[in-house]
Amino acid sequence: MRLAVAVAGMVALAGPAFAHPHVFMETALEVIRDGEGRAVSLRVTWTYDPFFSLVLVTERGLDPDGDGSLTGAETAALQGFDMNWEPGFPGDTYAFAGEEPVALSGPRDGVARYEGGRIVSSHIRDLGRPVAGLLVVKNYDPTYYTEYTIREVTAGGCATEIIAPDLTEAERDLQAALAEIPADVDVEMGFPEVGEAFAQEVRVTCGAS
Repeated sequence: MRLAVAVAGMVALAGPAFAHPHVFMETALEVIRDGEGRAVSLRVTWTYDPFFSLVLVTERGLDPDGDGSLTGAETAALQGFDMNWEPGFPGDTYAFAGEEPVALSGPRDGVARYEGGRIVSSHIRDLGRPVAGLLVVKNYDPTYYTEYTIREVTAGGCATEIIAPDLTEAERDLQAALAEIPADVDVEMGFPEVGEAFAQEVRVTCGAS
């Protein structure tokens, strides 16, 4: 995930250069609806894995006593740490009305906290247009630097389904893509964009209210 790389710059600590993913995130999605029952926004909540959370907190000089909790001032200093996205960065979240891509705004109303040794960060992305009927959401890093696991989907009044990827096929795609990389090319720098193959698919069907 380019966001994670920019935040930490800790590739060397994550493991062998050829090993992907490096960062493990749990995702919760909330579908926000308008008065007509259409999906208009997504609240995306990321829970960073314990190791990466520790790296981020340590880099920022937070929690110096190591008690796993932050003071009010330290929590304030944590805000927005992962919201400085490069122009055009999709935020590793993709939305579709059925099969048609739907644009997402940049992040707003970001908030972060540190609890139980893990950083939890949430933000809102507005859909480019209201979606009635089937909304499909995927959360993945194209380069598979970060692995996202969607744990929860909230969409009041809507039917929700999380569809798991075919990991056997995804691994086959990955190995085939790696085999095409020349021996003199740094795999880490040119890792194939196979993240979507490993991604879950969230299907949310909202009817009009």
